[in-house]
Amino acid sequence: MTFDELNLNKSLLSALDDLGYVYPTPIQKKAFSVIMSGKDLVAIAQTGTGKTFGYLLPLLRQLKYTEQKHPSILIVVPTRELVLQIVGEIAKLSTYMNIRYQGVYGGTNINTQKQLVYNGLDILVATPGRLVDLVHTGILRLKNIQKLVIDEVDQMLSLGFRQQLISFLETLPIKRQNLMFSATISEEVGKLIAKYFNDPFNIEIAAHGTPLNKIIQKGYYVQNFYTKVNLLEHLLDDVELNKVLVFVENKKLADNLYELLKKKLLDQVGIIHSGLSQNNRINNLKKFHEGESRVLIATDIIARGLDISDVSHIINFDISNIPEDYIHRIGRTGRANKAGTAISFFNKVEESYQLEIEKLMQLEIPILLFPSQVKVSNIFTEDEKPAIADKNIKRIAAIKIPKGEGAFHEKKTKNKKINLGGPSVKDPKKGKSTRKDNSKRRR
Repeated sequence: MTFDELNLNKSLLSALDDLGYVYPTPIQKKAFSVIMSGKDLVAIAQTGTGKTFGYLLPLLRQLKYTEQKHPSILIVVPTRELVLQIVGEIAKLSTYMNIRYQGVYGGTNINTQKQLVYNGLDILVATPGRLVDLVHTGILRLKNIQKLVIDEVDQMLSLGFRQQLISFLETLPIKRQNLMFSATISEEVGKLIAKYFNDPFNIEIAAHGTPLNKIIQKGYYVQNFYTKVNLLEHLLDDVELNKVLVFVENKKLADNLYELLKKKLLDQVGIIHSGLSQNNRINNLKKFHEGESRVLIATDIIARGLDISDVSHIINFDISNIPEDYIHRIGRTGRANKAGTAISFFNKVEESYQLEIEKLMQLEIPILLFPSQVKVSNIFTEDEKPAIADKNIKRIAAIKIPKGEGAFHEKKTKNKKINLGGPSVKDPKKGKSTRKDNSKRRR
């Protein structure tokens, strides 16, 4: 099937033709007719399968010109990067259409966004926090929402947006179409669907946890942070690693790794995580996307949803203890029918995570021999050193207790006391307590 065979209008077909798209993906084919019918939809599909166009095409096909100020389509996503990506996709598809759309997200001036909303919109793309903020100002009203899209809802919940999700869901018109697109559906997500969706149609394109077939997976056992750095630098000497996403566990590790790598790679390495300013995040992502930088160090903030073309390699510098995160990470490569490679570094702790990942995928990750030319470091970071609950534990353990003088020993005769019972009274001469003569009490 080609896009010409779908019920698309001339404007959308012209835009797709400009983009060079001919064939819809399975999720785009299956979702189109359901969304056009007006039914609620829950679609589960792995990353890189075209979920964004899967809902944008039918929504834009049905969108009618109106002069009303408040949006009729609301798209809610977990991160500002995903907001910007979806706004960019709307721009591509609406080249020959007259529609109003904007993206709003936190970390930037809310007054500017209030003005954008006040000017009037057909489509609003938003993160949950900023959406609720704008509703509370009274500038944004959701009374005209006819179509709601929640994209990557499980990530929203993991980022702590549950309260904001419920807050705006409670204010939406009851009569609306609900669409949910995600790679995974957790138990908590299932509860949201049961409460707020109306008998949704379900589509599942790939089995949960199944990686894309075109991704070659392999790994190394690496004992610590600095050895991982040495191995990463060795791998990056290979020119075939021309566009590399390196995933790390947290912001601190990302910053440390960036400082070490930029000594060798200079402006060929970038970094992105939630601790950076909005401009830095956007610029670093843009440089990587356009090929100006070769390596991008990232936390899981961009493991979900973002579409970065032609990523040749994913390197898991650290492994997440959530197996699904591994699937989302490696899904950044092997996209658009192109091959990709995912390389993972496993330390002693992460070997258990490896087993959980393999169980989820029902596939073993081949482990390669550690390259002999890579230096193994004996230096461990503070985070890698075993935690000691009591700083004095070593000193206490070193104290030798003389034989026979441990926790229990016999008291000296003069210190032995015999409890004869009965209340005690003070001896007026000595000022000490003595026992009353119980024999007198018994008489």
